[in-house]
Amino acid sequence: MSEVKTKAEKARTAAAVLNKLTTSQKNEALQLMADSLRSQQDDIISANKEDLERGKAQGTSSSLLDRLALGPERIEAIAEGLEQIIALPDPIGDVLETFERPNGLQVTKARVPLGVIGIIYEARPNVTVDAAGLCLKAGNAVVLRGGSSALSSNRKIVEVLRSALQNSALPADAIQLIESADRSSVDEMLKLNGLLDVIIPRGGQSLIRNVVENATVPVIETGAGICHTYIDETADPAMAEAIAINAKVQRPSVCNSMETLIVNSRFAASHLGHLADQFRKSGVEIRGCAETLKLVPWAVPAQEQDFATEYNDYILNVKLVDTLDKALDHISRFSTKHSECIVTENAAHAERFLQEVDAAAVYHNASTRFTDGFEFGFGAEIGISTQKLHARGPMGLPALTSTKYIIHGSGQIRG
Repeated sequence: MSEVKTKAEKARTAAAVLNKLTTSQKNEALQLMADSLRSQQDDIISANKEDLERGKAQGTSSSLLDRLALGPERIEAIAEGLEQIIALPDPIGDVLETFERPNGLQVTKARVPLGVIGIIYEARPNVTVDAAGLCLKAGNAVVLRGGSSALSSNRKIVEVLRSALQNSALPADAIQLIESADRSSVDEMLKLNGLLDVIIPRGGQSLIRNVVENATVPVIETGAGICHTYIDETADPAMAEAIAINAKVQRPSVCNSMETLIVNSRFAASHLGHLADQFRKSGVEIRGCAETLKLVPWAVPAQEQDFATEYNDYILNVKLVDTLDKALDHISRFSTKHSECIVTENAAHAERFLQEVDAAAVYHNASTRFTDGFEFGFGAEIGISTQKLHARGPMGLPALTSTKYIIHGSGQIRG
């Protein structure tokens, strides 16, 4: 039997145990996991160095190496993320509604675990812990398949987490890591109907497209972030600069960073030159439309495909428009429905943008970098859902549940 199927079957068996555990038992296990991450951080950092050295030798970009790197501060933040999950309400058993039918049937709708969740992701070992913690708190077992670039880190982290669970009521088999780096392991996961209840991909567009197009297991689509910021004619220049710089520069390797800046041409005539210089000082390459190049002559000419590219790097598209309608049209054409922002002092323009833009998160006068489970108060997140069914936006604990109808009768039969 393959590694994938063997581990998925173990996770399925563990899920049946998880369904019976109390909130206290789950929280105690999560605390043990957090404590173990701290006490074994040196081993985790040592394993992570193997991944970083291999990545450098293979020419991995600096932004992707940043996503991969673990140090004491990041491990502490990851451990604190587990403790934040402990503090969150347990959604399992929540009663969403109750009602009585005319025939006397008492109907209750309550939250239940999804069961076994498969997570397919790339070079961010923190996802290993976030996913495990969130899935366990919501009563789910998890099968993790990280990218080969983080295999040493993920292997050590999962070893640490599973060891911690040995001292808890939770079965260690509730966390499984697929160690095979072969593409076939992903393909096999996508077809594991009956063992996996849902698959959640986290990563770039090609990964997500492969999962969505080839899976027979249900998929929650996440992550791909071609995010736009539109600076309207009436925008406050200082605010617009602060928001745009933050959205691109603060951490360009993540999915909620800005990839395209759309600027009203009248605002651009007075302010784009200075704003572009600020980007250049931050090491950002600008790829501009023809009108942008007139104001920023050092920019690189943008190609059509650039506006459909998620860079996750210090590269920014700039597009000039003369109306809000044209900004909306551009976003509609290229958006991945993740996070979009308008910077404006015009209330009517803000309201139109917020109502008409089809995205999981829409902002008025705030950076797209806030699309994050922690920033929304959900604790660590499993991902940002860009679809519309079941869950949308930052996915916290409730998004990792389904519902069950519980019906109490007194002998009713249907005529």
